[in-house]
Amino acid sequence: MKDKIHPKYQKCTVNCACGNQFEVFSNVAKTTIGICSKCHPFFTGKQKLVDTEGRVDAFNRRYAKKQS
Repeated sequence: MKDKIHPKYQKCTVNCACGNQFEVFSNVAKTTIGICSKCHPFFTGKQKLVDTEGRVDAFNRRYAKKQS
């Protein structure tokens, strides 16, 4: 392999918007993210079904008609 063409692999401090901070290895020293496994709804169990303009209700009504 050629010398001095590869990026430096170092510890990277990751800061989340929720305040969580952890370290990983990357080729940058610091980074910020908007959502992590501590605050993501899928991992916390606080996942909500957002009903936009009644689309979920409309789907349920259509599906209920086909079941009958």
